[in-house]
Amino acid sequence: MKASAELALAAKTATAAESHLKLVGEDERKDFFIERDGVRFAGTHLIVDLVDASRLDEIAHIDEVLRECVEVAGATLLHLHLHHFTPNGGVSGVAVLAESHISIHTWPEVGYAALDVFMCGDAKPELAIEVLRKAFAPGDIKVDNLRRGEDII
Repeated sequence: MKASAELALAAKTATAAESHLKLVGEDERKDFFIERDGVRFAGTHLIVDLVDASRLDEIAHIDEVLRECVEVAGATLLHLHLHHFTPNGGVSGVAVLAESHISIHTWPEVGYAALDVFMCGDAKPELAIEVLRKAFAPGDIKVDNLRRGEDII
């Protein structure tokens, strides 16, 4: 019985995926592989640390900032979910994009935020850095830039 339920769920998931594929044609995909300087890779993944930052406990502000990051990067927002923790007021969340995601986790009590900004296709995740700088006024910002899938694809 368990196997039958799993097969039914798999079929339902496959049907949903197929209907999505019908809506987004191959030429309309936002998540295609990138080729720059003769190198092909899946996408750019920025690991961002904000130090001595402000407004890290303001969920409405964080929502606006993530939406602006998506917009300036030329990405496509599919879903945004944020959770506000108590008692410290930290926020955790993710913006799911057609091109991948932006995630955030904040520790307002120490002025620190950790973000992942991963995008593929034509999106320009590096443009989100200035948005983050203006929105949270960090004393320091550290960015590691990874090319995902560079050695695999």
